[in-house]
Amino acid sequence: MPYTIELESALEAARRAAGVLRAGYGSGAAVRIKADRTPVTEVDVNAEQTIREVLMTQFPGDGFYGEETGRHGDAHRLWLVDPLDGTKAFVRGYPMFSTQIALMVDGQLVLGVSSAPVYGELAWAQRGGGAFLNGRPVHVSSIATVEEAALSAGNIKTLASGASWGRWGTLVARASRIRGYGDFLHYHLLAAGMIDAVVESDVHILDIAALVTIVGEAGGRFTALDGGPVTLSTTSVLATNGRLHDTVARQLNFSA
Repeated sequence: MPYTIELESALEAARRAAGVLRAGYGSGAAVRIKADRTPVTEVDVNAEQTIREVLMTQFPGDGFYGEETGRHGDAHRLWLVDPLDGTKAFVRGYPMFSTQIALMVDGQLVLGVSSAPVYGELAWAQRGGGAFLNGRPVHVSSIATVEEAALSAGNIKTLASGASWGRWGTLVARASRIRGYGDFLHYHLLAAGMIDAVVESDVHILDIAALVTIVGEAGGRFTALDGGPVTLSTTSVLATNGRLHDTVARQLNFSA
């Protein structure tokens, strides 16, 4: 596989960051509010520093784009890192948070590591190598109709205030099950064939970059809500088992 060394380094970075997150969980870490009105703690910052040290030591010529420190370098290889995706969950004491590490090469996402150390899941994938969850290969479901499907939605404020809200309601009425697992979890479930589609309308690329490769290597399809490719400016997601992608996109009136 072409990115095996990079994947090994990303897994090591995630392992070390997991130690930082576990040590800080439940410790009452001080919270401050950033300019974008999202919370951050010293645990976020320390975890990102830990990840950056691992990756930049191994790949000093690569660029780095972190949630807490911003983007550094203009290299054609760019590491995308959210050291603590789900800070609100972390602060409030429930384990729905993770570390997200991805590598983008010439604009294409080629590997991803999604580590949820307190929840107890670690997912990873590299292009052409399949997807894995807790060391076992995973694959998306074969569900082919909305009526049989389990759908999960998260961060849908923009969807709720737009023209597609009514169409989303129609889709919900058709589906077998509706859940809102959120953050890393519904993508892990999708990759493992336990749910069938995910919709989000208010995300940041650092939240989802690692999950793009994981879902794709599990046999699924991962695009923006309008059907376009995932880029650094992507803010919405339609991720499915592949078979449902066009159907869900048409229902929401987006081109697939």
